[in-house]
Amino acid sequence: MNRVNRVFFIVFSASFLMLQSCGVNSNLMFKEAKGEVKFDSIPLTPSEDYQISADDKIKFTLSTNNGTEILERQTGVSEKRLAQGEDIEYIVRRNGFVELPIIGAVHVEGLSIEQCEDTLKAKYGLEYKEPFVQVEVTNQRVIVFPGNGADAKVVPLTNSNTTLMEALAQAGGITDRGKANTIKLMRRVDGQREVYGIDLSTMEGLKYVDMIVQANDYIYVEPTPELGKEIAEDIVPVVSLISSAIFIISAINILK
Repeated sequence: MNRVNRVFFIVFSASFLMLQSCGVNSNLMFKEAKGEVKFDSIPLTPSEDYQISADDKIKFTLSTNNGTEILERQTGVSEKRLAQGEDIEYIVRRNGFVELPIIGAVHVEGLSIEQCEDTLKAKYGLEYKEPFVQVEVTNQRVIVFPGNGADAKVVPLTNSNTTLMEALAQAGGITDRGKANTIKLMRRVDGQREVYGIDLSTMEGLKYVDMIVQANDYIYVEPTPELGKEIAEDIVPVVSLISSAIFIISAINILK
């Protein structure tokens, strides 16, 4: 094999390997097979109350006499106050228990907020007269991928009735690359993720904007593929390599 053929073979092999390794739009997530996304059974409101889970963070307030002190404090009648956990977050452990002042470990995993309040009321009722308890889960959030194929936003749920439109707005809205007609809502149902397809590109999508999102939902706006840009980025090095090879081959021929 002469030198010209050897150079050409090396350039061809290198170009082939580079093209093989190209990852055009390889950052796109959640590509589904036919039938994996549901379009006709999207729950617009939660089917059940949120259940406390492991690693949740909770706060609670405690007042005696069925909350009399709370009303007295609000009206300025009395400054007497009993508060436990109002400014402190308590983490639900992996075993489902949370360690609280005075009453110790309490199993709260799987309980709704109301059930948790009733449980703490019963526990603190052994120590205080007619306790009034309010519980708040402070780390409820949804994760929103707004459609640019890269950035994601963690959106805290500051109230229990946060809508899909509010969550998208807090994430900055759908980006220029985002496809409003291809939005996936991923929700854990009975221990598995269900995927619901949502189309907000037409007025018919108005029925979805007020749907209530739930803690730990994923909202994924599919980005428009940037084929031209990414192909160009992958091809330019190959073209440059081929151009350099042609120059070298030409120089070799001249020197012959």
